[in-house]
Amino acid sequence: MIIIDNTIVRDDLIQARFICDLPRCKGDCCVGGDAGAPLEDHEIELMEDEFEIYRAYMTEAGIKVIEEQGVFEYDELGNLVTPLVNDRECAFAGFHENGVSFCAIEKAWLEGKTTFRKPVSCHLYPVRLLKKDGFTHLTYHQWSICVPAKRKGEKEGLPLYKFLKEALVRRFGEEWYARLEAEVKKIR
Repeated sequence: MIIIDNTIVRDDLIQARFICDLPRCKGDCCVGGDAGAPLEDHEIELMEDEFEIYRAYMTEAGIKVIEEQGVFEYDELGNLVTPLVNDRECAFAGFHENGVSFCAIEKAWLEGKTTFRKPVSCHLYPVRLLKKDGFTHLTYHQWSICVPAKRKGEKEGLPLYKFLKEALVRRFGEEWYARLEAEVKKIR
């Protein structure tokens, strides 16, 4: 493992090869699972303030959930997460005609309608953050729907931490990422 300040990066995150393969997985990380996407406190206000922007890209069922419940709920451990539609897809998920899901928040961002890209937990996926013992642990959530991404990453030889560079920099900063790369070089 690599320790940088108050973060712990697990070895499997460094060793994994990964490139999202959206045509193969169809964005099922936005559809499956046992809870919505983890949210940070400051993201809630942004999502509440900008809901009307996202609405244009959401499903009617997702809009209804947000109107009835709000932009967040609590998972079984009491963590803030996005609400789900019928205990399945994220309320902020939209769907292309071919069945591939997309994030309504990110679609608005791509079109320049917001400066908020999407919850950082979604941007970091398949990495999850776990706060424990005064540290933020970066763990690699290995899920069967991401097998095509693992295969594509192995074929291209792209490490997961490099695939997620933009998201890791967004969450932890340029300096932190540079230190991560330096530590990885020492190991290799």
